[in-house]
Amino acid sequence: MKQYYVYMMSSPTRTLYIGVTNDIQRRVSEHKHQEGSGFTSKYNLTLLVYYEITADVRDAIAREKQLKGWLRAKKVALIDAINPEWDDLSAGWYTPIAPVAQTTDALRAE
Repeated sequence: MKQYYVYMMSSPTRTLYIGVTNDIQRRVSEHKHQEGSGFTSKYNLTLLVYYEITADVRDAIAREKQLKGWLRAKKVALIDAINPEWDDLSAGWYTPIAPVAQTTDALRAE
């Protein structure tokens, strides 16, 4: 079953961005690496602070538009209700890529 996500990204200073995607992990990664959205790059929106899941893309788009129409105070209240510390909900989703190091012993073995 296909899933669609309406999500909010935040900067450390709590500037907000609302988006919709069918691949939340890919899209959040793009935000974190400042790919794809000039707004998120400009304002350093790297924290996933809220998301909802739906099975219908039309519902996701409608919800995104609804949230974008809300006053900031209402958006903040929504986030505070489920994520009062504004933690990054994507923490732990990604494994850091360690550099490959070869020792002189490993080079000798080749």
